[in-house]
Amino acid sequence: MTRRFRPSPFGVLIALGVANHLVLTGSRVAVSLNALALGENAATVGGLMALFALFPMFLAIPAGRLADRVGVRGPMLAGSIGTAAGVLVVTVLPGLPALFATAMLTGVSFMLFQVAAQYATGEMGGVAARSRNFGLLALGYSTSSIAGPMIAGVMIDHAGYRATFALLTLLPLLPIAVLATNRIALPGAHPARAARRDGSALDFVSHREMRRVFIINGLVSMAWELHTLFVPIYGHTIGLSASRIGLILAAFAAATFTVRLAMPAIASRVSEHAVLTSALYVGALVYLALPFSRTAGALMGLSFCLGLGLGASQPMVMSLLHSHAPPGRMGEAAGVRLSLVNSISVAVPLVFGAVGGAVGLSPVLWSVGVFLATGGWLTRAPRR
Repeated sequence: MTRRFRPSPFGVLIALGVANHLVLTGSRVAVSLNALALGENAATVGGLMALFALFPMFLAIPAGRLADRVGVRGPMLAGSIGTAAGVLVVTVLPGLPALFATAMLTGVSFMLFQVAAQYATGEMGGVAARSRNFGLLALGYSTSSIAGPMIAGVMIDHAGYRATFALLTLLPLLPIAVLATNRIALPGAHPARAARRDGSALDFVSHREMRRVFIINGLVSMAWELHTLFVPIYGHTIGLSASRIGLILAAFAAATFTVRLAMPAIASRVSEHAVLTSALYVGALVYLALPFSRTAGALMGLSFCLGLGLGASQPMVMSLLHSHAPPGRMGEAAGVRLSLVNSISVAVPLVFGAVGGAVGLSPVLWSVGVFLATGGWLTRAPRR
């Protein structure tokens, strides 16, 4: 008698995250290109990209505390439903106002899912499996970061924007079905949370090690976010098709996938802080070279290099945060990190979109390169 195959709960969790993340990455490309096709400028596109992160910036910490209190299933289900509803809006009512609504709803819904999923990742398998689990989750998100822009770009070129958003609407139905029917065991409320009063988010930034991790993560997030904003605008400026723009973004995601496959070997030889600081230096070199690139091939190569540098950062950050967070406050720590990341996601499109529209993209990219190099030097690990 053959034993019936049962996927592991953590494997199912990764699959659910990939399905929802496909919607986020695909919709970011589709929303920005749709706005450009409607004749909008870089500042408008920057505002749309900022909306993906505006409400998550304020709500990530409460979402993390909610996951600590009630467990992860409810927040993950609500986030999946909201993600589907976000892209459904622009499918039913195409136009610029709907693009703003889609960016806002999709961003906050995926944040709600992501905070809970990161908390669940740290709890499933125990301390021994924590680094491996965060690496596997990051690999899953790298896969969806590759596929999302490619799917969106190809669909836009061959079927149009409305069909693209309709396809994205279908993807969260899998997470909704699995979570609504209790198909996998997920962590409940953390017992330590019930035994203590809420602390302040300032508790995390007052911790020296966590503060340092947050600073490095903020700089890496700035480099990551600007790349997402820069490629559609710059690619459209030099006449690249939506498919080629999607391939450039996919090259970045492919690099994050590649480096995360090698993370076990890297982590055994290099400290976490050395990996994180190196990511800033790699980002600096790429941003200094980007303005000299005028072909899709050159942009793909630089995007791949940038992905190698930045892709190693997230598993290291999440493992460090889970190790240093107080008992019962891991969801909140993940929320603080996401709040920081989303505040950067709001500021970067607005500030650099406006400045780029006024003085051009090259000065913006060079200044970011210098800033990242300076940050890498300031945040380097002390010599022993």
